[in-house]
This record gives sequence, C-alpha cells and structure tokens, in this order.
Amino acid sequence: MTPSFDRKRKLDLGASYELQQENGTNPWTGKAYSAQYQKILQARLKLPVYQFKEKLLDAVSKNQIVVVEGETGSGKTTQIPQFLVEAGYADQGTSVVACTQPRRVAATSIAARVADEMDVPLGEEVGYTIRFEDVSDYNKTVLKFLTDGMLLREAMSDPVLSHYSVIVLDEAHERTLATDVIMGLLMAVLPKRTKDSQYGELKVVVMSATLDAKKFQDYFNNAPLMKVPGRTFPVETFYAAKPERNYVEAAVRTTLQIHQCEGPGDILVFLTGQAEIEQACEEIRASAAEMCGKDTPELVVYPLYSSLTPAQQRKIFDRAPGPRVEGGAPGRKVVISTNIAETSLTIDGIVYVVDPGFSKQKVYNPRIRVESLLVSPISRASARQRAGRAGRTRPGKCFRLYTEQSFHEDLQETTYPEILRSKMSNVVLTLKKLGIDDLVHFDFMDPPAPETLMRALELLNYLGALDDEGEMTELGYQMSNLPIDPQLAKMIIASPDYGCSEEMMSIVACMSVPQVFMRPRETAKAADEAKAQFAHQDGDHLTLLNAYAAYAAVPKSEKKQWCWDNFINDRSMQSADNVRRQLTGIMTKLQLPLVTTDRRGNGSFDYTAVRMALTSGMFMQVAYLQKQGNYLTVKDNQVVYIHPGSVIDSKPEWVMFEEFALTTKNYIRTVSSTRVEWLVEMAPHYYELSNFPECEAKAELELAYRRLAHSRSKN
Repeated sequence: MTPSFDRKRKLDLGASYELQQENGTNPWTGKAYSAQYQKILQARLKLPVYQFKEKLLDAVSKNQIVVVEGETGSGKTTQIPQFLVEAGYADQGTSVVACTQPRRVAATSIAARVADEMDVPLGEEVGYTIRFEDVSDYNKTVLKFLTDGMLLREAMSDPVLSHYSVIVLDEAHERTLATDVIMGLLMAVLPKRTKDSQYGELKVVVMSATLDAKKFQDYFNNAPLMKVPGRTFPVETFYAAKPERNYVEAAVRTTLQIHQCEGPGDILVFLTGQAEIEQACEEIRASAAEMCGKDTPELVVYPLYSSLTPAQQRKIFDRAPGPRVEGGAPGRKVVISTNIAETSLTIDGIVYVVDPGFSKQKVYNPRIRVESLLVSPISRASARQRAGRAGRTRPGKCFRLYTEQSFHEDLQETTYPEILRSKMSNVVLTLKKLGIDDLVHFDFMDPPAPETLMRALELLNYLGALDDEGEMTELGYQMSNLPIDPQLAKMIIASPDYGCSEEMMSIVACMSVPQVFMRPRETAKAADEAKAQFAHQDGDHLTLLNAYAAYAAVPKSEKKQWCWDNFINDRSMQSADNVRRQLTGIMTKLQLPLVTTDRRGNGSFDYTAVRMALTSGMFMQVAYLQKQGNYLTVKDNQVVYIHPGSVIDSKPEWVMFEEFALTTKNYIRTVSSTRVEWLVEMAPHYYELSNFPECEAKAELELAYRRLAHSRSKN
C-alpha cells in the first residue's frame, strides 16, 4: 500500500469517517462493508457510549490523561478504542492505539469482537498480544488489545512506548499487579512523551466500571473525569435467609429453581474456578435431562474460565435454544463463570444472576514466602457489579447466596489491590530492567509492604539476578528476557551447564500452561492409569517431561486423539508447544546452547542431570523429611504434605516443589526429589549454617558440607 494512500486514509479517518461508512466502503480494506458489519453497526449505534463520542474525543485532544467511568454494558471497552482509531490517532506501521486488559480471555475475545465490528480479519488491523501468543502485524495493526503484563514486557525493550499514540487502560478498578506497575510507569513516561518530544504525544485513557474516581484523578494529576451511564434496568436482589454450608450445591439448587419457577431469561452463575464450574455444569445438565418433557423449556449450560479454548469461550454468546414445541416456553441458557463475567465480558440475554459471594484471590505471606490462590469473600463493589449483570436487557433478579447482614458487615467495600497481596520478584526484576533503581520511591498508587519488596530483592540476589548492591547482573538481564517466573528463568539459563536445555524448556512450557493431566471424576481410575505410564519415580517435573516427549513424538494428525486416549488436555499441550517454541527463540537470541541428554532421540533422558538443573532454580523451595514422617520447609519451618496428585509415592529425604497450596492441609504441588549435596554445592549462600534455623535438616546440611570439603581436599 503506498504511503500517500496511507496518509490520505489517516486524514479521511479523522475528518469524515461517517461519510466513508455512508459510501459503504471500508477504509481499511478498500472493500464494501459486509452485511454482518451493517447488522452489528445498528446495535453499536444504540450503545450509551455513542452519545459521548464527541465529548470524549474533545477531552482526549485537550488533555494527556482522561479518566472514564463507564458502567458495565455502556460499550466503553469495544467502542472507545475504535473512536480513537477513527479520530486519526493510529497510523499503520508508525503508531498504534493499545487497549490493556487484566485477563487473557478478555483480550482475545474483545479483539475478535472489535475485528468483526471494524469488518477486518483478526490479526491484521485489529490484533491481540497475550503471553506466548502474538496475533498482530507490526506493519498493519492499528488497534491492539493486550494484557497489562504484555505492555509491561514491551516497555522493557521500548521504555518510552514509542510505538503507541494512545494507551487505554481498561478495567483499572481491578488493580491487578501489572496494572498498578503500568500506571506508575506511565506517570514516569508521560513527561517524556509530550507534543514536542521525539516520538510525539502519548495520550492515556483510564477506563473502569466502578472506581474510586477521586483517588484516580488525584493520582493522574487531576485528570478530567467523564461518566458514561450503562444501559441498565432495575434489578431485584434476594438474600439467603441463613448462611449456606456448601455454596456450589446452593448455586446448582438455585439455578434449577429459577429454571422451574421463573419466566424466560438466561442465568449467569458465578463460581471460583475450573473444578467447581465443571462440577456445577455436570450437575445442572444431569438434573435438566431428568426434567426433560414437552412442557419444560430446554436448558443449555456453558462454562467460562481462562483455560477453555477460544471456540469454547465464544459459545457463551450463542443464543438460548428455542421452544421445544410450537408456542411453548423458549429454552434457557446458563453460563457458569469465574469473575471474568463480572466486568470484562458482557453477555446479552442475562436476566438472572446467582452470586455465592466468593472468588479466588492471590494472597502472599512474605514471612513464609508463600503465595496462594485462596477462595475469599468478594467486595461489596464486586457484588454490585455482579447484580448489575441481570439488568442489561430487561428488569432482572439477583440471588445472593449469603445473608443481607453478611453483605453489610462481612464484605469489605472494595477489593484490596493485588500489589498489596502478591510476591514482587517478577515486578522488581522488570523495574530494574527499566532502569528504575529507587523502588521505595517509585510512584505506586498503593505502595507494597516494605517486607514484600525486601523478600523480592533477597530472592533475586540468591538467584544471582542482582548483586549485593542491588544492581542487575548479566544473568539478571538474561532472566528478564524470559516472560516467566525468575526461578523458572534461572533453571532454563542454567540448564545448558547440565546438558539438558531442551528438556528444561519442555518442563517449563508444561508448567506455564493450565493442568496437562485431566482427571474427570467419573473416570478417575482410568485417568490415573493413563498418567502412570508417564510417571517417573523421582517426581512430577520428570513426569511432565515424559508426557511432553510422548506427545511430541505423535504425528500431528493423531495428536488430538492421542490426548483424548491418554487423559491429556489437548489445548494445554498445544499451548505448551507454543510456549516452548517462543522459549527456543529467546534461548537462540541469548546465544544459549540448545542441548539434550537424549542422545538416541528415544526419550532416554539423563533424569539426574535434569533434576540438578531444576535444583539450580528451585533451591529455595525445598522441604526436608522429618522423623515423624511429614515434611518441613527449609528455613521457613512450615509443616507440609506432598499433594495426593503427585506421582511420588516413596518419601524422599529432600524434595523441591513448585507450589505451596493452602487447602484442607498445607500441600506442596509439582514435587521432585533433590539431593542435599546439590543444595550445598549450588547454593552455599542460601544454605549458610550460621543463619540457618535449628531443625533436623541442619544436621544433614552440616554433614553434607563436611563431605563436600573432604572431596575438595582430595582433589
């Protein structure tokens, strides 16, 4: 496409976009608009945000930062980025409008919707970037949806975000860890991106459904606030008479009662995670099948959580089934979702909402260095968002499975920002790469606890990413290039020393995707038998390696069936393949050798070398077997148990683990055995006896140090 045409198109977009639409020509493709576009356009023009289009563009042209408070269903997420593109803020190959989302599901599904609305193929003028997946074109994309974490990674290689003309921070009220860091970063970048700067002015639009407007305005230098009303109808709220013992059962029971007793309209049920959602889907489908009769409307159930395929996620937008018989009651759709459906996605047709009042939240305890996903009560702000979902198309009802007293007394007003309850090692490494050394005075909206920052600096120092003065080392720079946890990055970078970088990339790829092994409740025994064929006695990491190697050896056309036969999640394996490809690319860029211990190419790995490479990154997540039979975590002295899902059935003396899960017991997950001599040899700075707490492990470490000194004196 010639530059003159590009320039003309940009001017046309800014001046008379409506005129081109009237002519029926798409300025991006040069082709006539499709019938689907015209149909979607009629619905778009009715969105409340359209009445504010001129006012918004005027505010953006006069200010560097604008705060938009738009109620759920106002159309802000899909329309405002398009308004900015139409107004000429983006130009192919030179400048892009970015819209950040806290969740991958939202970034991918919203990008697909907006591509339809602009009548362009996804991945060309409209694209998305999420971790390990880039569906955009540097020379063509003008509107890019991406997770806030990916924008942060882009800032590492381009600190002034020169490729972007406008950054739209969506769902800012969710206050994810990456969102808070991006906000602090933008406050540092904006003074460098004014009108007369080298890369031109950078505009920022901060959008949210419900936010503490005053706090955000104060933080963003008294930026102007625009309020966009939603398209809402009144919602009647019902509370439980007494607290429910089991909220999943209560949610299933309430859904079936709504189906039997209430008028037409779809149901949205909020649960906390994949296992609960799948269980509820099964139970509702089974009960609906029993009710099957001419007079009973048909009931279809769709799950929604992040590890579903995009095709499965899109099913939630399907229309509810029609009546079974002519003149009968129409069918009903039930969507059972995590809190992604709270604000990020809007599903038309929802009239009833079932809200048990819980969601999964990340919680970090810096004293014992444990980060866990815990089922926690939601905030009152979240409860109001959930209820509002019932009033999109007509008056609705919200059934809260907790008491009114509990709503007022037990729920806090807003959710604590994630930065106050997360481990910070990844963020600290990112900020160090961005050249921000004074972490204490970095402009966080809510500064993290000093102890959390100290733990992050300590961990990075032990891993060798930071030196004793807190400066980034060469290893630290290499680690920051890998979009994974610093401990996993260290394992990958150290793996060539043990001759197993290919194996380590396979393991890390499998650890970076949703659960590889499936275990449906009704076929648990068969699933366990299938997993046993990949199991390695020394641990779960090696089992993942065996499973990935077996998957890689299967011809492409047979992979799907192979996964089904072996109870392996095909979607997770495809993602792992993608992750591994990207890790290979980064390794090549960093000039790290790609080597394997599988000399014959038949899966005969040197598992000892692999475990040594694992230990090089995981030496801080180690537990020691006590005389009474349980494990005690090293240094933190927490009593833990190996998770029943682990393949380790013996009790090795020393184990390393990926995750500490606080459920009915303190479980450690993804566990492999290690050796005390490796620990003292690889991490003497961490296993220094002078500051090691008294425990059974200390005596073993003293012995190991003596043996190590003896072997060195011999040499």
